[in-house]
Amino acid sequence: MTTQVTDHQGGVWSIAVPIPDNPLGHTLVHLLETDRGPVLIDTGWDDPDSWDTLVAGVTACGFALADIHGVLITHHHPDHHGLSAKVREASGAWIAMHAADTAVVRRTREAVPGQWLDYLLVKLTTAGAPEAHLAPLREARAGGRGRKLPGRRAALPDREIAPGELLDLPGRRVRAIWTPGHTPGHVCLHLEEEHPGVGASSGAGASGRAGGFGRLFSGDHLLPGITPHIGLYEDPEETSATDPLGDYLDSLERIGRLAPAEVLPAHQHAFTDAEGRVRELIAHHEERLSGLRALLREPRTAWELAESIEWNRPWEQIPYGSRNIAVSEAEAHLRRLVKLGHAEMVPGSDPATYLAV
Repeated sequence: MTTQVTDHQGGVWSIAVPIPDNPLGHTLVHLLETDRGPVLIDTGWDDPDSWDTLVAGVTACGFALADIHGVLITHHHPDHHGLSAKVREASGAWIAMHAADTAVVRRTREAVPGQWLDYLLVKLTTAGAPEAHLAPLREARAGGRGRKLPGRRAALPDREIAPGELLDLPGRRVRAIWTPGHTPGHVCLHLEEEHPGVGASSGAGASGRAGGFGRLFSGDHLLPGITPHIGLYEDPEETSATDPLGDYLDSLERIGRLAPAEVLPAHQHAFTDAEGRVRELIAHHEERLSGLRALLREPRTAWELAESIEWNRPWEQIPYGSRNIAVSEAEAHLRRLVKLGHAEMVPGSDPATYLAV
């Protein structure tokens, strides 16, 4: 087993923890040295090989797993939060997460069998999914193979990351920035410290307005070459109409204004020019919204829109489960168009059909 560990200098390390059978390859778990001991930012996927890699990576950074003082989770997805329970068991570390994502973890742990399948069936039927796509879900439900919400084994956090908070990490200045969109409680963590190796400009204060300041642990919010998935916040009990894409775009603007000197994301690699990447992502979503609005000159369902969107591969090659994710992303864009007054649902349509305004 080869463990890929990078020393980013200044008491900051990254460990590439593998994600089994996933094109992303790995999650970059960051280790931050503090005066009270090392703190992990995310933990990686709950898998034996991933665990062994994380343990070996912490050792390569010069620490034992028992030394881990705390765990900061950028968001609840299993490639970030999956190993947190094992880390806590091995070290006694606290686990911190934004309250909105902690609520997701709690709901997941309390979910009854079949709840998730029931939700998917209703959601996909309303979105206009064809019977060929719905049939396997119906068969699973009828056979009593009701899926529970994914990530049921994840640890319940025991600390809250509050937006704007300067975290209790002795010897370090790390501020929490709430960046909803990818998940409702996603957070980025701004290391408000000068670091000459990443080009912090002379005279820049804590606000970082002069040429960028500090480093940003961006989780999945800002990645150098990937557009993060923005779908509906999946909550079987949610009745209000959320706007995840609007949340994400607002969060991007906030990070663009922050202008950190370097971004340390959870996938791919560290990079500079956060402002430029923010502009690219905003332009991408504006282009997609414009394209969908053009398609809605004729009434279409969310499923039909998902089929028409240009993904990273033809629709026919997108795996079954990934089509559900694609439909959720199409729905998030629809929600945005409706909120902007650029589209509306056709009254009485079943499945739900939308038309440009």
